Amino acid sequence: MEDCIFCKIIKGEIPSFKVYEDDMVFAFEDINPIAEGHTLVIPKEHAKDLGEVSNESLSAVHKASKKILDAIKRALQPTGVVAVQLNGESVGQSIFHYHLHLIPRLKNAPRLPVAQMKMIPGDMEQIEKTAEKIRNSVI
Repeated sequence: MEDCIFCKIIKGEIPSFKVYEDDMVFAFEDINPIAEGHTLVIPKEHAKDLGEVSNESLSAVHKASKKILDAIKRALQPTGVVAVQLNGESVGQSIFHYHLHLIPRLKNAPRLPVAQMKMIPGDMEQIEKTAEKIRNSVI
């Protein structure tokens, strides 16, 4: 896609701090990092989100993410790594090219809001109805 910043990074039109590349995947440091080592893993195929990315590219991104996660662990020795992916403007996606964030959490770093979800029991009848709706919509 001509105006996609990530497509331009893949083509070398915009500089990046590359950490990994293969035939299907490109990974680089986020220039607005939440933590040291915050890495973005993207398919070379342009797809705006999880709903559009091909199964082949999705698999390649996650296989590469495992390699990169192992490298982050060796290089930075984090206490954990958050893997997060957003779909849609309403949940904070700002670049519409599928990407997975790998965010190392270093010792004594505050927990990320996504990792602070409270466990509040839900309405089991409503959960069952919602599950049925989703189940009946799976193609």
